Amino acid sequence: MTNCKNCGTDITLNFCPKCGQPAVLKRIDAHYIVHEIEHVLHFERGILYTIRELITTPGKNVKKYIAENRSRLVKPIIFIIITSLIYSIVSHFFHVNDKYVSYYESQHSTTGSIYLWIQDHYGYANIMIGLFIAFWAKLFFNKYGFNLFEIVILLCFILGMTMLIYTIFALVEGVTHTSVMVQASIVAMLYSIWAIGQFFDPYKIPSYLKALAVYILGYLSFTVVVVIIGLSIDLILMKR
Repeated sequence: MTNCKNCGTDITLNFCPKCGQPAVLKRIDAHYIVHEIEHVLHFERGILYTIRELITTPGKNVKKYIAENRSRLVKPIIFIIITSLIYSIVSHFFHVNDKYVSYYESQHSTTGSIYLWIQDHYGYANIMIGLFIAFWAKLFFNKYGFNLFEIVILLCFILGMTMLIYTIFALVEGVTHTSVMVQASIVAMLYSIWAIGQFFDPYKIPSYLKALAVYILGYLSFTVVVVIIGLSIDLILMKR
């Protein structure tokens, strides 16, 4: 008999009866790394399966994730970070002009510096943008009973998919040298509106109109907050 290294419970077999931790951990080798990669990409329960489900019926599948089964889809935070990383790699490789976040501030201003950080950290920036959109979604769709955190989960999946949309268009632009990122923004917005509307009430047109308002207000409020923070910091520094 030995004690579980995770929770301290007595182990008499191969796994801890309380937390499921193996009695003896296998060494990390090439086989382990390959297995972990396969686990993430596995079509039945991995990122490819998640993408397929979010393409077909995003609202229905995210509802199931929240209320019924949280093992079918990739964890939402992991999903948005991975998809943002994929876009960043493709965008930098092809030197695509980034129109996902555009700005006209001087790079020497605080606002410009903040937007530079946003461009270099899409995973974190997407989560923050999702919080703003979730806030407005909570106000517009309050009667449906979802709390703010559940709506944030929805936005993590949706914004992760929009990053894949940008990735596809970035590949097209990089290969064909044809500017298509404006079209990418339109497609990403339409997908987001469709997914949000489908999540709350897929059979009513007002649901999609509210989703449009939520999407626009979310991005506008995020931009306003960034500008206010940037200008405030610049004013404070100027007074010193």
